[in-house]
Amino acid sequence: MKKLKTIVILTLGILFIFLGGSKVQAASTRTVVDNTGKKVKIPKKVKRVADLWHANNPIFLMLGGEHQLVATTQLIHDNDLLTDLYPSVKKQAVPFNGDSFQLEELIKQKPDVVISSDVSQIETIKKANIPAVNSMFQDFTGLKKTVTLTGAIIGGKANKKAKTYNKQLDSDIKEVKQRVSKAKNKPSVLHIVNKTDLTKIDGKKTIVDQWINTAGGKNAIKTKGNMIEISAEEIIKSNPDIIIVGGTTNKNALNLLKKDSRFSSLKAVKNKKVYGNPTGIFALDRYSAEEDLQIWWAAKLFHPKQMKDVNLKNKFRDFYVKYFNHKFTDKQLDKILSGEVIK
Repeated sequence: MKKLKTIVILTLGILFIFLGGSKVQAASTRTVVDNTGKKVKIPKKVKRVADLWHANNPIFLMLGGEHQLVATTQLIHDNDLLTDLYPSVKKQAVPFNGDSFQLEELIKQKPDVVISSDVSQIETIKKANIPAVNSMFQDFTGLKKTVTLTGAIIGGKANKKAKTYNKQLDSDIKEVKQRVSKAKNKPSVLHIVNKTDLTKIDGKKTIVDQWINTAGGKNAIKTKGNMIEISAEEIIKSNPDIIIVGGTTNKNALNLLKKDSRFSSLKAVKNKKVYGNPTGIFALDRYSAEEDLQIWWAAKLFHPKQMKDVNLKNKFRDFYVKYFNHKFTDKQLDKILSGEVIK
């Protein structure tokens, strides 16, 4: 009987410790749902975050996470405007340069959470027992999920700011759509990824395709895919009304197409309807917190009559003050709107 009592007491003690420990663990963690629908346990109070997706860093900073950031990407580290606004980013570790990923460097930073857009990278990080979330998206709905997820990771006031941003994005999409719906025609638009390869474009079922449609245009390319290679013949056949080139200025974009014998006779080139896509804190045309500004810029470009009362400089100025606590000068705003990168 004595042995039986001892066994019972020991068993109850072990159960108490186990259950008590589980409660302590549960109390110290919380669960977030990433953009793939996976539930990820993270610390209740997140103090250290590694953001390994270029595009998510401005969202993270917009929501107030500057002092929680302990690791970033090479592209963000080298972004002069962003690091001018957020100087501490320049001091953070860079375990991901866009091509290679250094797990050892990441582990050294002891992050509570890692934000990434790369599935294989996330799996590697999870094997190192570090919580990792996927924040990749391809449409406005996904962008809002990313903003909500990022706000949840940061915690506190970030959640409120995330809701404010998402509400404004919904409202602006609705207003832009209403304005351009009055136009009789939808111009066909070709979006070239950047100036280095004029046959790398953005097709259907992408964030680029969505803002083109929202702004009252139609994608000149019917092929589905993000940053896809197509033939010069396919571009010539599409003969777009408007061409937009990412990562360059209006002047350079037009000159590029004029000098290329394959594309110099295109309708958009002849009519000088070739433009560089604006770049602010990040490129406005893809995966950006500034996507809200992209739809206004594109709508004014596609339908100047329906958007004649919209002052883009005021729109841009107000946005950056509200979300990034920074007031750009008129000269800086002119540069952004012409596709020039501010350094």
